[in-house]
Amino acid sequence: MANPRPTIRDVARHAGVSHQTVSRVINGSEDVLPETRALVEAAIEEMGYRPSAIARSMARGSTHTLAIISPNLTDYTFASVIEGAEVEARQHGYFVMSASASDPKSFRELVDELVGHGRVDGLIVINPYADDRFKLMPRDFPLVFVGARSHDENICSISLDDERVAYEATRHLLSLGHTQIALVTGPMTEDCSQDRTEGYRRALSEAGIPFNESIVFEGDWSASSGQAALFALLEQGTTPTAVFAQNDRMAMGVLRAARDANLQVPQQLSVIGVDDMPLSSYFDPPLTTMQQDMPQIGQEAIRMLMSIIQKKNVDLQGIKFPAQLVIRQSTGKGGGSSSG
Repeated sequence: MANPRPTIRDVARHAGVSHQTVSRVINGSEDVLPETRALVEAAIEEMGYRPSAIARSMARGSTHTLAIISPNLTDYTFASVIEGAEVEARQHGYFVMSASASDPKSFRELVDELVGHGRVDGLIVINPYADDRFKLMPRDFPLVFVGARSHDENICSISLDDERVAYEATRHLLSLGHTQIALVTGPMTEDCSQDRTEGYRRALSEAGIPFNESIVFEGDWSASSGQAALFALLEQGTTPTAVFAQNDRMAMGVLRAARDANLQVPQQLSVIGVDDMPLSSYFDPPLTTMQQDMPQIGQEAIRMLMSIIQKKNVDLQGIKFPAQLVIRQSTGKGGGSSSG
């Protein structure tokens, strides 16, 4: 029969101290003499004692658990942020709990469950929509937004520099000689869609090209909405020479619609996206896109959250990450000649 796991009282007897003293050593209390601490630590090592994580959390008033809430857990971008966050959290001795909430009601219920019942020490919210969800955030709890600028000057945020990303994507198409550049946006209730649209407009303005609402279509981040956008353009008799889709999935839909309409990419239509999903290099043709380092954003979100939990100074202005242009075969020179 295997020996039972040693208890805190076993360690106390072995070290010749009280179990309260052992508890103080385990929880890092400074109210222990150095020689006593050494005795207890030696006893712990000799007996192979492993303190209960739950008991330590209760003693410290900490769960050592962080929560991440996103609109869904299957989206590549959100999943990449969570992956990076989990890696960084482990470096700080924390566990990450991931959950999804697609609407304000379910979001409120989730926040009440996690924060109201003391299940987590901090909260990261990915891509909060510009709706009543902002009003549902706890104001006296360690909190970081990811993927949207904060509407509250007291809430920290981390995001992609969406305006700059769209500006550079549009500039790439302009540099190839395109002047009729259609735009497929994400939902315009979201900050990133608004910012990416502003970057697109700024690039056109600097090139002396007027903003044309008739070639701007609102999508929902799905491939089907990108496909529908190009079909709508063609049905109204408009044939742009390039399309900027605000994410790779919508760009994939544009590519599918172009193939269905017998438009050659990039000879007749150039397409650029944002994200650099793993499958983007396997699209037909491989997609030119703006690459985001989402795991790094997740890691930085954890670092910021840990600073808040530890009551360190935190920059409340927010952090914006750049993106890198990745040129593949879906963009080419305007006027019918390919760059590939």
